[in-house]
Amino acid sequence: MKKLLTLLAVIILGVLSLTIVRTWLHQADSQDQLPEQSAAATAELDSAQLDIEAISQRLSEAIQIKTISYSREHKPGPEFNEFISWLKLNYAEVFAQLELTVLNDYTLLLRWEGQSTNSPVLLSAHYDVVPVIPGTAKLWQQPPFSGHVDSTHIWGRGALDDKSAVIALLEATSLMLKQGISPKRTVYLAFTHDEEIGSEKGSKAIAEYLQTNNIKLAWSLDEGSFVLSDMIDGMPMPVASINVAEKGYLNIELSVQGEGGHSSVPPKQTAIGVLSQAVSRVQNAPMEGGLEGVSAEMFDVLSRYMPFRQRFFFANRWLFNSALEKQMSEISFANAMLRTTTAPTMISGGVKENVLPIYTSANINFRLHPRDSVENVVDHVEKVIDDPRVKIQSKEAQEASPVASTQSEGFKLLANASRENFGDVIVTPSITVGGTDSKYYQLVAKDSFRFNPMVIGKEDISGFHGNNERISIENMRLAVLFYARLIQSLEP
Repeated sequence: MKKLLTLLAVIILGVLSLTIVRTWLHQADSQDQLPEQSAAATAELDSAQLDIEAISQRLSEAIQIKTISYSREHKPGPEFNEFISWLKLNYAEVFAQLELTVLNDYTLLLRWEGQSTNSPVLLSAHYDVVPVIPGTAKLWQQPPFSGHVDSTHIWGRGALDDKSAVIALLEATSLMLKQGISPKRTVYLAFTHDEEIGSEKGSKAIAEYLQTNNIKLAWSLDEGSFVLSDMIDGMPMPVASINVAEKGYLNIELSVQGEGGHSSVPPKQTAIGVLSQAVSRVQNAPMEGGLEGVSAEMFDVLSRYMPFRQRFFFANRWLFNSALEKQMSEISFANAMLRTTTAPTMISGGVKENVLPIYTSANINFRLHPRDSVENVVDHVEKVIDDPRVKIQSKEAQEASPVASTQSEGFKLLANASRENFGDVIVTPSITVGGTDSKYYQLVAKDSFRFNPMVIGKEDISGFHGNNERISIENMRLAVLFYARLIQSLEP
């Protein structure tokens, strides 16, 4: 017995020693976040020529033009033509020197001829915006389409999503043209008009145009995540989250047909009761998740900067993986990285308080992790509900995107430009949980990335599709320099 206890103690001591050593080794190398030296010689960009006051004013004017996407059935208003005319007037040199193709009247594709014949890259942003929720304009500190500029910020709908990127891309291009700097590889600049309603006329048309002309992109860059400041607990510096994949989406409608009648003589279960039970079953049986693929790579990077206690668990996933995944599943952000999410979003049924409903329906929205497909999510829902009284119908669906390589040229250039531009940042791959124009660019690009070169904090999040959307003046300066540095860094 004594020998057994001694052996057990040795094993425990050995495991403890191993976990501590692994934790000690699981930390960031200070060299990891330094910018790499590019092999391509680049002309020196004179950033002193950047007139940030003028840039802020131009973004302000862009915000004031109400390019609102209401719905897929709603046609673009005259403001969309006004915005295009405004762009051509304010960036006359860009439109004079780059080749312009207009698709479906409102989406602009500019081609900037490079010095080599290697595969081009595409940099994209959208200029349509979501409406301001009726009755909420009074909650804004500044009127939502005023484009108000104060000493630190530009305010208004589109300041973050996504007119700031449109303006930053054009400002970077204009700055380079004025200084006689041209890209070593052909660059396409895409400005789409319907991203907020599905991109059916915008980025889809761009992808079809490129396919028709046999143009294959080396990689594309579109909106996505940002440089996150104080957004992830335990990080000692901002995190440049370069998204290498995009979740898919699926809407499933559940419906139940009832017999109707008076509420005084109800059946054992009403149509609403059957439907509620089905919704509850689906919500309480989430899709399987796991810390693998992009999610594992992201947390492997982030955890190296965490305090010892948190780092201990990530460094020893072989021992704590199950407990770690369970704990992460309780945190909304982390859970979205681990699995396909389930969100009941709409329910309807009944016309009067004393009338049994004949028909009830509910919508459940799924955001598909790259490991899942539309088909297996539908199969999962059918098995979980297991009730012939519930009709299950798949509505709008989009598979999750392919995962871009973090070892690719595109990712390395984006990481390098981030480190040069933002200084001490942690660069990590991640997943875009919403939808972007990249769902079509991925059809013509070897790799598609999603990243906005701007620093945001917790106070900025509510501005996305919400109230008090704004962007800092400093962010506009950083975004212009990022895009210029990125274009300059392209290898011939």
